[in-house]
Amino acid sequence: MALPAQTIKHATIAGVQVPAMAIGTWSWGDKTWGYKPELLPDIKEAFKTSVKAGLTFYDTAEVYGNGESEKIIGGLISESSQEEKENLYIATKFLPFPRPGSFYLINPPIVDRLRASLKRLGLPSVELYQIHSSSGLGSFESLAKGLAECVKLGLCRNVGVSNFSKDELIEFSDVLAKHNVKLASNQIEYNLLRQGPEKNGLLAEMKKRDIACLAYSPLAMGRLTGKYNSSNPIPSGRRFSNHYTWEQIAPLIKYMKTLSEKHSVSISAIALGWVISKGAIPLGGARNAKQAGENAKALTFSLTSEEVAELSAKGFEGKTNWFWQRG
Repeated sequence: MALPAQTIKHATIAGVQVPAMAIGTWSWGDKTWGYKPELLPDIKEAFKTSVKAGLTFYDTAEVYGNGESEKIIGGLISESSQEEKENLYIATKFLPFPRPGSFYLINPPIVDRLRASLKRLGLPSVELYQIHSSSGLGSFESLAKGLAECVKLGLCRNVGVSNFSKDELIEFSDVLAKHNVKLASNQIEYNLLRQGPEKNGLLAEMKKRDIACLAYSPLAMGRLTGKYNSSNPIPSGRRFSNHYTWEQIAPLIKYMKTLSEKHSVSISAIALGWVISKGAIPLGGARNAKQAGENAKALTFSLTSEEVAELSAKGFEGKTNWFWQRG
């Protein structure tokens, strides 16, 4: 589906205009989501549908499928027209844990890992390079120094973090500023089943510092799509947002269905629209053209303030944890 350009909502990251929704690509190449090579044609169609709808922001990571997601995106980019390539906004991440080919104890090999990511992507640079977690190895000073070096070498335009708490965000932002580099974003789980970042002051601090919020798992790993219920449970392994029973979630899903019928969009689009209404950029996953088309409609309508408030009231605060989801 192709949507008129004027219907597409936009956001900004470090002064750069981007679509108000990004495509999260964890499922592209990662077995966590049941990826198999025979699913690649569906991914290609999802990419084509998204780009035609104006969704040109793609977020990946070196750890997604052990680099397979980046390779897939690299292939998709190589098959794109020059005009499409010029409009793409690509973000990836460094995982601050020792791994095969990236073993370290003190100094995180951020520059080397970005160069490896760029090779898989087939790009000279990316728009956004992020630290995947605050709980890995390496001091904030060493991580900030590595990110700053990436900017100075022209390997990325902006830098961000992921899963950082409010206190961690403040500290890291200040350390990074000493290298004359601004922190552009913090990627956190933020959805109707995890509104904690809004309630604990994290989002307010990000707004104060002009740090964009990238909201991963905006559909709560499928729990907010209307597809699953107690009789048709979510596939195993989808651990995020797994804090509430289907009975607890049911009133929220029922109201989302009412709104989906009112606005003539999918239940998923309602969930994505709520995140957008909060000033965050949802990273909606899409594994085929149908999902991509449904998600794209989130940029073509607006929830009323009353609808947003009612959705929030029927949603949940969610939880943080010490290891991964600190933000």
